[in-house]
Formats: sequence, C-alpha cells, structure tokens
Amino acid sequence: METFLRWAAEIGISDSIDSSRFRDSCLGHSLSVADFTHAGGRGLGAVRELKKGELVLKVPRKALMTTESIIAKDLKLSDAVNLHGSLSSTQILSVCLLYEMSKEKKSFWYPYLVHIPRDYDLLATFGEFEKQALQVEDAVWATEKAIAKCQSEWKEAGSLMKELELKPKFRSFQAWLWASATISSRTLHVPWDSAGCLCPVGDLFNYDAPGDYSNTPEGPESANSVEEAGLVVETHSERLTDGGFEEDVNAYCLYARRNYHLGEQVLLCYGTYTNLELLEHYGFMLEENSNDKVFIPLENSLFSLASSWPKDSLYIHQDGNPSFALISTLRLWLIPQSQRDKSVMRLVYAGSQISVKNEILVMKWMSEKCGSVLRDLPTSVTEDTVLLHNIDKLQDPELRLEQKETEAFGSEVRAFLDANCLWDVTVLSGKPIEFSRKTSRMLSKWRLSVQWRLSYKRTLADCISYCNEKMNNLLGTQDRIRDL
Repeated sequence: METFLRWAAEIGISDSIDSSRFRDSCLGHSLSVADFTHAGGRGLGAVRELKKGELVLKVPRKALMTTESIIAKDLKLSDAVNLHGSLSSTQILSVCLLYEMSKEKKSFWYPYLVHIPRDYDLLATFGEFEKQALQVEDAVWATEKAIAKCQSEWKEAGSLMKELELKPKFRSFQAWLWASATISSRTLHVPWDSAGCLCPVGDLFNYDAPGDYSNTPEGPESANSVEEAGLVVETHSERLTDGGFEEDVNAYCLYARRNYHLGEQVLLCYGTYTNLELLEHYGFMLEENSNDKVFIPLENSLFSLASSWPKDSLYIHQDGNPSFALISTLRLWLIPQSQRDKSVMRLVYAGSQISVKNEILVMKWMSEKCGSVLRDLPTSVTEDTVLLHNIDKLQDPELRLEQKETEAFGSEVRAFLDANCLWDVTVLSGKPIEFSRKTSRMLSKWRLSVQWRLSYKRTLADCISYCNEKMNNLLGTQDRIRDL
C-alpha cells in the first residue's frame, strides 16, 4: 500500500490543494487508508475535522485509467481497438484492462492494478445454486440476464483479444467476468467516455446511501459493504459535494458530502439503487435501504389502468408501505367501472381516498396478495433468519459437523455441502470444514441471496401488517359512522 500511495503521489494524486506538500504519499493531509471492519472493510478515514463541501481528493486526468489514457501509451493496442468500432465503450475498456493486466510489472498501472480485488459478488458472477437461492422470479431473471449479457459481450470481444495475442487465461470467460465486474463496480463518470474511468485511490472510498445531511453533521447510521466509487453529483453552494471531473483543473475532484470528525470513515454516494440493483452492479446490498422496492405479481387488467404511472412505480417500499402509484391504481381498479366519473378520477390522481369501503377493499387486496406471495415461496422469514445464522456458523474454522447437526441446519445447507463435495469429507468424517477459495466465494454469494430474499419477505410481511392496521382503523371509522 505504501508503494501504491507513493506512486499515486508521483503522478499528481493528492488529498491536499497543494499536491507538492506530500511527496512520500498522496494521503495524509485529509485522509488515510484504514480498516472499517463493520462498515465496508478497507476504506478512507478522516485524519482531521472535515467540512461538508471541502476538497478531500484530487486525481489529475493523466492518472485516470480510461481507454484514452491506456491506448495513448500503446500503439499496438490503439491500432487494434480502432478496427473494432462495433464494440461498446465498456467492452473496449474491459479489453484494455485485461491487456494491461497481461503486461504485469511492465504496465504503467501495475502499482494500482495489484490493489484491485480479484473477486466480486455481482449477479453476473452467481452460479446456479446462488441464483436459485434468490427464490423470487424477478431476481432469478435479473441474474440470468446479467450472466447472458456478460457471456455475449465476451464472445463479441473475442476477436480483439485474440488479435492482441492475450494469453488464454486473459481471454477466458472468468477473466472477462472479472474485468467487466471491475468496470461495473469501480468506474466513475467522465464526460468524454460512457465507459467511465478507473480512479486510483478514489475507488478506496466506501458507499454512503443518498440522504439529506444538512442538519445532521454526524451523518448516516450505516455505511456500505464494498470499496466503491461510481458517484452521483450533488450541488452545495454551486459546487459538487460528492465528486466529478472538473475541466478547469483537468482533474477528478472529490468532496466531503457532510462534516466528518477525526477518525470517521469518509464515504461517497453513487446513486439511488434498489438492493437488487446494488447486487447487479456492485455486488452488495444494504440491510436498511430507503430506496429499495419490492414488486409483486399484478393482474394484467390492473396495468391497463396504470397508464398514468410507469410500471416500475407500482411497488412496495422497504418499510412495507405501498407506493403512491400502486395505491392509486388499486383504488381505481377496485371501483366499478360505472362509478369512474370525473370526480372519482380527480381523487385518484390526487392520491386521495375515494371512500372508506373502497379503501378497505384496497387494503384487503394488498394484504391477501402479499400473503399469497409469501406462501408460494419455498421458505419463510423465520426459516431464512435461521439459515443466515447457520451460514455464518459454517464460516467458523473450528466447526465440526455431525450428521444430526447438519440435518438441523436444513436441506439448503446440505445442498450447499453436497454441491461442493463437502458432505462426505466433513460431515461423515467429523473433520473441521475447510473451504477452498472457490467455495468461500460461493458461500459469500449464497449468503447475499438469502439476505436479499429475507429482506424481500420482511417487506411483504410489513406490508401485511400495514394494510391490516389501516383496514382495522377504517372498519372502526365505518362502525362509528354507522352508529351516528
């Protein structure tokens, strides 16, 4: 890490306005590398009090790893890339990344490349076991789509990689999966290339969910799960408070998005994502994500009434509250067509209750629908909660499993052990479990699948509680009106 930070300083990366002040390291004035075990692992911490909107890192354009900067240093690569105009900018950058990796120590970017993770947990990296563990059809389909897209792009880029005479290990699908995951999860936006750029040191920042911290200098209660940086631009006194490329200084400038105390982890936000989108693009999810959305199967006739709202606006918030569009659409759908006059339509589009009777029908329908979805899933909230605990227990290096204990863990644990040929080796022999690197990665992705589906089910359960409470209140109101 010291070598990397020294190299970064040499090419002009600095956490100080005056980059000449720190020659041995690009950090030390505002930031330092630190381990935040329960908040994303390795990240960047404040070495002094930082104010919202203050510059915390500047990375000059020449230090950004882009297709432009890579091919500028290699005529062979430049000529080959120019012959493949049909490839997307993301595919080109992925090939360039693999090309630089193949150079090893001869690459200008070598001090940076050795610090890029070798494994990712994006949906495209999921195997069949982890994919099926998601259980929910939409999530399984999203995973299949991500895998198919990655395979298709790899095949399309094959001829370019062959022309560059990359060794087979750098032309393999696994290598492509790594490169595309790196591009997906670590690039920052730049105005001249839609693929973005890899930003040395800048991608050490961990994720902070969107939020308004104008009156909360202590910031959010929780941070993320991976080193990341695909940033969103926010304005504060006509200046960026997260980051962006600034033409006037020809550098990527990153700013504190809130006040930070000495020793606090400095975080950056890169947008509004559901948990499934976070898994797809970045390989992690948040336990508490106010931007998460749960979609449930809806009747086709309902969609025909929802023309005023996009289909993706018909969802349930993570706290269990149905979205404005979903409630409004259900109010209209559950009222007889003969009663859908202009006054009713005005109430619907204003988000107002049509009648007590109609509102009770809406809440009853939502409650029953969520209950039906939960019953159709293979496992319950309680079972998934226990399973998550058992998955964590499996990672104990001293754990010895007997057959009865494993059976108590459930069929999914047995299926995992079988899929990795560990049942006979560990359970029947009584030896401690020893996971290979491949098995450990599979375990990590399996845990994410269970974590995601548990969050999905909890949202449905909370929606049932919300709707039942509303329904009971409405029934009480109806009774009081009748008594009057």
